[in-house]
Amino acid sequence: MEKLDLPDWMSQLPRELTTVPLWDLAIPGSHDSMTYCLDSSSTLEPNTAQWIRNLQRMLPRAVNSIVKQWTTTQERTIIEQLDGGVRYFDLRIACKLKDVTHTLYFAHALYTTVTVEETFTQVVQWLAQHPREVIILACSTFDGLVSRDHQKFIALLTRLFANTLCPKTVTPSLQLCWEHKYQVILSYAHPEASSQQELWPKIDYWWTKRDRTSARGVIEYLENRLQSEGRDVAFFVAGLNLTADWRYLIMHLFSSVKKITLAAYPELLDWVLQQRCGSGKICINIIAADFVGVNEFVQLVININHTFFKFRDS
Repeated sequence: MEKLDLPDWMSQLPRELTTVPLWDLAIPGSHDSMTYCLDSSSTLEPNTAQWIRNLQRMLPRAVNSIVKQWTTTQERTIIEQLDGGVRYFDLRIACKLKDVTHTLYFAHALYTTVTVEETFTQVVQWLAQHPREVIILACSTFDGLVSRDHQKFIALLTRLFANTLCPKTVTPSLQLCWEHKYQVILSYAHPEASSQQELWPKIDYWWTKRDRTSARGVIEYLENRLQSEGRDVAFFVAGLNLTADWRYLIMHLFSSVKKITLAAYPELLDWVLQQRCGSGKICINIIAADFVGVNEFVQLVININHTFFKFRDS
């Protein structure tokens, strides 16, 4: 396995790879990237299952503790993830119910302790220190936001990231991004952003909705989809994340998503080792996982790029 300096791995790729579209490269990502800082004392998101919300009213501390065990999918901060080579971030934006300030947080059943603006300000500072790295920020859900919130958020994004935003009208390669000083592909999965040239549409996230607690179920779904329909000429994410439905959660109340993820990781990493990137219909692009940094997942995904020329015509 070729070792790279993970904070700057993109700038170390072979020159031939710097001119291909970013969606033909293998890019490591994190699923539910901001769940490392969920607030165990926060209210639950309104879209949380009603039976959980009812139970929380009676046993708030106990329920929040269990919810946090099953919704925390990352342990490293976003800067630690960036330093660790992660370049795709799955971000769920939310506005707390009845919050008169309309402050934006990240959320996954619970809200985060940090705000969106605080987090993105840190990301801007990191990018300034790593001018040849390109990241993909995927704002995938917007819980509790109304039109006015979207407009304020879009204005914040364009102000913070400014000229580093890569417009959706180009076919981005590393070389093109370096020439124009683009560093951010920002996907905004909501119609409010459709007229914004700097904001990309929703990035397709492949993730099984059946048998979500086993590595085998996740892998079979991805393999079947690749073989049956293949990928489009665009960014897409192969999600290796496991998730428990409410039936599984009740039967394994005192377990956690971390336990089932770590148990599944050996098989998931074996699947990663078999992948290749390029423009072929069965080639991968972004691979996202939970608890990035606990093993060699990021390095394995980056190393897939060395298969590009071997399999580019597949």
